Amino acid sequence: MRYELYYWPMIQGRGEYVRLALEEAGARYDDVARHGNGMAAMTRMMDAGKGTPPFAPPFLKDGKLVIGQTANILLYLGSRHGLAPKAEAGRLWVHQLQLTIADLVLEVHDTHHPLGPSLYYEDQKAPAKKRTDEFWKERVPKYLGYFEDLLAANGGAYVTGRRLTYVDLSLFQIVEGLRYAFPKRMKAFERKVPGLVELRDRVAARPNIKTYLASDRRIAFNEEGIFRRYKALDT
Repeated sequence: MRYELYYWPMIQGRGEYVRLALEEAGARYDDVARHGNGMAAMTRMMDAGKGTPPFAPPFLKDGKLVIGQTANILLYLGSRHGLAPKAEAGRLWVHQLQLTIADLVLEVHDTHHPLGPSLYYEDQKAPAKKRTDEFWKERVPKYLGYFEDLLAANGGAYVTGRRLTYVDLSLFQIVEGLRYAFPKRMKAFERKVPGLVELRDRVAARPNIKTYLASDRRIAFNEEGIFRRYKALDT
């Protein structure tokens, strides 16, 4: 049976963390909103008003089961495709790490939209610059330093040790996104997190991920997504 992934068709966004897991697993899936009447189908599911409708994409449909929220979807996929530990304690630990990544993703978004997503970036340039400076001074070292320390402490190729989990795939996306949105700042910062840079390279070289990145299934970064490149914020 094919999974059905529902997410905005023009951006990577939060759906990309799910795509990376599905691609690494070699799972069959349909990125529904990217063709035909997929956008309308996605809207109908959110507006169902009965059952367990998701609040917003991404959400995943597996048979009759519909699962929303990125970390929740990855918790579901991880145990089914060898992308999470088998023991409950390990699964919860990896889920906890993914929730931490979700917090970081929100803070990335707030660098360019600190006053709220309903306003244009052009309406909040000064607050965005202030928020971005604080983000790079205080928040990036805290978040990336945390994951860098985990890599060093566990002494393996991946965050939890020798085996890849969906958290490693998500950290690959974080590094890629920060490189896109803040090329100057990230280049200067990378020397502080060599383990994460090596992890990024290790994930990129995995056969299924390498094939995905070279395909048209991988949507390019752009200024509609979470990671946005604004020259004024990368100084």
